[in-house]
Amino acid sequence: MIVKPCCSTVLSHPGRFDVKSSQAFWRPKASRLTVVCAARGGQKVDKGLGILEWTGSLVPQGLLVKGAKNGWKLAWKTMMKELAPQTADGSYSRPSYDFQARIGDANFPVESGRYHIYVGNACPWCHRVVLALIVRGLTEHISVTWAADDPERASRGGWVFNSPEPVFGKNDLREVYDAAQTRYKGRCTAPLLIDKKQQKLVSNESSDIMRMLNSVSLPGCNDIDLYPSHLQSEIDEVNDLVYDKINNGVYKSGFSTSQEAYDRAQRELYTALAAVEQRLTQHRFLVGDKLTEADLRLYPTIIRYDSAYAILFKCSKHRVSDYPNLKAWLRDMYQLKVPSSGLQVKDSVDVADACRSYFQQLFPLNPGGIVPAGPTLDDLKLSEAHGRGSSEMGAVFHEHKAPSATPAMAV
Repeated sequence: MIVKPCCSTVLSHPGRFDVKSSQAFWRPKASRLTVVCAARGGQKVDKGLGILEWTGSLVPQGLLVKGAKNGWKLAWKTMMKELAPQTADGSYSRPSYDFQARIGDANFPVESGRYHIYVGNACPWCHRVVLALIVRGLTEHISVTWAADDPERASRGGWVFNSPEPVFGKNDLREVYDAAQTRYKGRCTAPLLIDKKQQKLVSNESSDIMRMLNSVSLPGCNDIDLYPSHLQSEIDEVNDLVYDKINNGVYKSGFSTSQEAYDRAQRELYTALAAVEQRLTQHRFLVGDKLTEADLRLYPTIIRYDSAYAILFKCSKHRVSDYPNLKAWLRDMYQLKVPSSGLQVKDSVDVADACRSYFQQLFPLNPGGIVPAGPTLDDLKLSEAHGRGSSEMGAVFHEHKAPSATPAMAV
């Protein structure tokens, strides 16, 4: 049954008039035209507090609406600054932290089973680290804890564990930081790399962690090189573009608190996407015809783009499907077959769960918490043919040509 709203207009008159089909009423002793809305079928219609009706003769509607908008905007900006630090012009400024330790240093030797990484499914910065673990075949050597994104349960930040994590037995990421780094005062972000033997923090910078994972060699892992020496300068150049204008560009768009900051972020985003599309016209991957870390850094943003960023972050001027080579590249990446790895690229993220997190947890951007119906992973059709080349290892991956860091003897 389709329920249609019914609005009946009646002239004021002392007394009451009831028409069952429309549920219209004359209001006693009224001196103005009255519009009363109800729904057919006896359903009640919630009109909120009816502020505009009962204050109409006391406060001009324009003043009331302006006051409500300004109050809401002030509260929204305050919450946005807590969620995403802002510059003076309303641009999002991503925090950075300076942890210089590396796996392979004297204090952090390469050793199977020694290191542990905390990641969250929704986070694209965590996703790139998970991809590096998978592509290098290190999932049997470095353990992982998946955190849940729930700021209502978290004591600081947003990451909690559904059961105590295995290194310190803690219930949220803030407690892990406190246990691993005395008097730590920064944001409790993921990914986070921990030395289990020393119970010390190694790094919480995804780019550094990716480079560490690329440099180690442990029994059973593969020889894939994500940062080959002859391509490093070009990879760095592409990384700078992708990080600032695309990875962070969607966040700068979504977290902007001024029109000027949003417009600037959008211009930079679509210029960078056009540059990426041009690169993928010339090569199978971002830097040549074989995979590098540059592709692993772009993939988390692009696989979330249509389902989350285009909608929630207002990046809707263009979709991935508007870039034919980028669309085919996304399918190519999704379908990659990685040797010596139980997990594959397609297993690296739950897109539906990530979208639920974005739309339900980023409260200032979506106060109602309503999650859009799609596009879903099925809608993206990532399993369809990409036509960009062979899936054979030699056609897809570079191999390390020099010896990698040597494993230390386990104590």
